[in-house]
Amino acid sequence: RAFARRAVRRFMPGEDLGAALDAATPLAATGIRTVVTALGERVTNRAEAEAVRDHYVRVLDEVRRRGLPTQPSVKLTHLGLDVDRGLCVASLRALAAYAESVGSFVWVDIEESHYVDATLDVFRQARAASDRVGLCLQAYLRRTPDDLESLLALGASMRLVKGAYREPPSVAFPDKRDVDAAYERLAERMLQAAADGTGGLPVFGTHDLALVERIRLRAGSLRLPPQGWEVHMLYGIRTAEQHALARSGVSVRTLISYGTHWFPWYVRRLAERPANVWFVVRSLVS
Repeated sequence: RAFARRAVRRFMPGEDLGAALDAATPLAATGIRTVVTALGERVTNRAEAEAVRDHYVRVLDEVRRRGLPTQPSVKLTHLGLDVDRGLCVASLRALAAYAESVGSFVWVDIEESHYVDATLDVFRQARAASDRVGLCLQAYLRRTPDDLESLLALGASMRLVKGAYREPPSVAFPDKRDVDAAYERLAERMLQAAADGTGGLPVFGTHDLALVERIRLRAGSLRLPPQGWEVHMLYGIRTAEQHALARSGVSVRTLISYGTHWFPWYVRRLAERPANVWFVVRSLVS
């Protein structure tokens, strides 16, 4: 539907890589770096998984050709985790090795809680071969403090988000206040590890500006340099604030998604930020 596509354009500049990198180019000119991800997950055969791996190789090539400060981020079920874990490990290791050869970095997105153990296993195997790979963690999962400690021991770079999948209360905190409190505890641990030299790059995926300010103050008190931590925000959300943060010296990356499989992703964006529903309503009316 035309109204749906208009609404989605707020969060996704297009369905192909070219559109994503076209959107990344003006951001780079203002000092904002980017992460790009091809939408899609749970591929069902080796050919699809191998095609996704090859696509991300092309992403790294195109980013280098354009000279952009852009990194790819991939879901492991998109790389064939459900099809063949060995293939998934080999593909992620290949992407990390190629990223290292071109001076880039690969992020691994986290998915539903029942994938976390497998994701950690694949990530650890890839991280053992290259440090050019980082992992996303979800603050709302009750298990995340233990996962964080195990990954800090590897010196891994991590991106902390609040979490957007529907999970049972036994697995994830159902109350927003508990999620926010968990996020701050985890952020403190990540910053402290970075300051001590025992952790990798701490990255905070959030649009909560008050939280970002508290993280900034804590990073300053620990004498972390501006490039020693990052804030990641989604394309199309708090755009003016992203630019303001970058101008103030915060290292900001914008996550740009692209691809034809945008509907489930878009619904999750609405679920995690209900205020976005009003944007859709206005699109309907107009």
